[in-house]
Amino acid sequence: MTKIQNILAASITLGALLVSSQAGAVSLGVKLACAADYRAHCSMHAVGSPGVRKCMRAVGRNLSQGCISALVAAGEVSKSTVERKVAAK
Repeated sequence: MTKIQNILAASITLGALLVSSQAGAVSLGVKLACAADYRAHCSMHAVGSPGVRKCMRAVGRNLSQGCISALVAAGEVSKSTVERKVAAK
């Protein structure tokens, strides 16, 4: 796959990643930043299923720095929550 195809595939695959029924869809930046994390940790959950968000939260410590930064920037997780989890490692 080309780089553009990978980005498009990640966007489509993660179209519902981390979607909350109250908050709506997350940004494209989060979807792209967390695509590899989804594939590595949570791909056993169907895209758009409630299990995806739960899984991503459960593996939070193992998420890439890029994904974590994108989640913080999007307001999906607070910086203080990230700092607490890092301190608990």
